Amino acid sequence: MDHFETAEQEHLDRLMNADADGAERAAEAALRPRTLDEVVGQQRVRDQLGLVLDAAKARQRTPDHVLLSGPPGLGKTTLAMIIAAEMTVPLRLTSGPAITHAGDLASILSGLNEGDVLFVDEIHRMSRAAEEMLYMAMEDFRVDVVIGKGPGATAIPLELPAFTLVGATTRAGLLPGPLRDRFGFTGHLEFYEPDELDLIVRRSAGLLRTELTDDGSREIAGRSRGTPRIANRLLRRVRDYAQVRADGLVTLDIAQRALELFEVDASGLDRLDRGVLEALCRRFAGGPVGLSTLAVAVGEERETVEEVAEPFLVRNGFLARTPRGRVATRLAWEHLGLTPPRSDVADAMLFNE
Repeated sequence: MDHFETAEQEHLDRLMNADADGAERAAEAALRPRTLDEVVGQQRVRDQLGLVLDAAKARQRTPDHVLLSGPPGLGKTTLAMIIAAEMTVPLRLTSGPAITHAGDLASILSGLNEGDVLFVDEIHRMSRAAEEMLYMAMEDFRVDVVIGKGPGATAIPLELPAFTLVGATTRAGLLPGPLRDRFGFTGHLEFYEPDELDLIVRRSAGLLRTELTDDGSREIAGRSRGTPRIANRLLRRVRDYAQVRADGLVTLDIAQRALELFEVDASGLDRLDRGVLEALCRRFAGGPVGLSTLAVAVGEERETVEEVAEPFLVRNGFLARTPRGRVATRLAWEHLGLTPPRSDVADAMLFNE
């Protein structure tokens, strides 16, 4: 074990001696990588971001603004924390939905110090007025604060210290072009491979003092939908099962029984995913069916089905989006143990305009 791993484990040991609830939360927070070298996967983004940060440190300047895009749970917030840590500056956190007026943004920006990193999660959900103010702040490090209303209103320029904006978005296409173009570096995070998630599960298990076998680790990784956040969540639930109903060792059998209890099947589908496929295949004969109708059928909001279930189902070939609605693929029928419709009918459903 190298010096960094030893220090990290000693730090976790101290946390474990604290209050039980506080120690648990702190231990879960400690699962986040704290340096770029600790990050598993995302090699291209790591190399590119490392170059940007090293160049900024060599010039003793603040790094360019950074935009991180990709599905939830892949590490956008973690990378923002790493950027601040690498530059040894404070990290200020906020989110797009919290910035509803230009005044909200002006208040946040006026509180920044030289070199600070400002992280805005879900930046595509900022108000339009705040976006327009952000253009000038990112480019010229100043904003115009309007005092008064009507003909007597006065714009007072407010100079800002140099800072680095890190924006995170799950829907980069919703960002207006002028805002997107002001980021000096854009990184897109991809889903993780099972072997990468296996490394993450093993690292997290070590930090949580959880013993697991190679098969147990791979089983958790294989059901984690390519997402580290889900891998860590499943690991904690399997750990709970192993502690309560077994001897604490996470084996293949224990992992399978625990994940079955928490309704995560061998393909990583959870209750909502299977509910969507069941509705499509059993109630609507495989589709096509509209998103709103499908959401009502599974008892969820339209946005939940579209943003939580569909990306995974589409990416893994269980569901297709067509101009006429959602359609279950042959793989979905087979996964549910049902007989799919004839190939010519299924093809017509998928490709009929």
